[in-house]
Amino acid sequence: MAHRLSPSTLAHILLLAVVAVWGVTFVLVKDALQDASPLLFNLLRMTLAFIALAIINYRQLRHITRASLISGGVVGLFLAAGYQFQTAGLARTTAAKSAFITGLVVVFVPLFAAIPILRPPNAHAPRWTTAVGALLAFIGLLLLTTPAGTSWQNLFISIGPGDLLTLACAVAFAGHLLALAHTSHRVPTGQLATLQIGAAALIMAITLPMEGKPHLTVTSRLLIALAVTSLLATAAAFTIQSWAQQHIPPTHTAILLTLEPVFATLTSILVLHERLGRRSLCGAVLILAGIAFTELLSSPEPLPVHPV
Repeated sequence: MAHRLSPSTLAHILLLAVVAVWGVTFVLVKDALQDASPLLFNLLRMTLAFIALAIINYRQLRHITRASLISGGVVGLFLAAGYQFQTAGLARTTAAKSAFITGLVVVFVPLFAAIPILRPPNAHAPRWTTAVGALLAFIGLLLLTTPAGTSWQNLFISIGPGDLLTLACAVAFAGHLLALAHTSHRVPTGQLATLQIGAAALIMAITLPMEGKPHLTVTSRLLIALAVTSLLATAAAFTIQSWAQQHIPPTHTAILLTLEPVFATLTSILVLHERLGRRSLCGAVLILAGIAFTELLSSPEPLPVHPV
């Protein structure tokens, strides 16, 4: 006789699958950027995701208020900035590095939450463990992004442009999560999810000329990347994660989320044949340790995390 999975078990499995998809998308996008310019890829991705979410949440969208539009616009602005920086950076660095640097968002969020005006309602000030996690992640970032033999005097100027763009993406995504924490209790989930993706798509359309003349070659790998990133990694992931986190303790969610750069690294090794040297690998481990330290120990009430 078959046994049905408990909601908790199913939630763990589904969230792990979502994290794996997020990890794989770094490699899919990196490969697809040979066929589309970064900002154009983002615009296509967000437009498809918005259409999918609008279909899923069309009943809630019939009751949009002015407050919902403003909240969706603010949150969508940070989301768009995060994706624009991330994809532009991914075109100039490796998928594995991009994943680990993007993961620093969970270190930046509690650091920014130390500023009272940025701290979400009812959230506690971060503990001293946040500083320890940030220090580990910072050292790891320097090891990951600078070549071996770099002197301390040239440490910062030797960080590549792709890595710097990705670091800006992590800062923008931290702003997105904080904005989400300030607005999510006032706007229905379906409305906020759809409106922020729609706002992000609009901002991406406005900023598209910033990268010069866009290029697009329709190939199977581009279509697969667009389908996975828009439908699975954005539309479906938002829905699955919102349900799964109702049945999973926050510490379990944190542990699963730290696996995203691990999945990205494994996929980049298998598909793109990328390799991390000993120095970069040590940096990646330190970043992972800083992320885990911050996620698991720094806040008694973790902030909400959405797909990035």
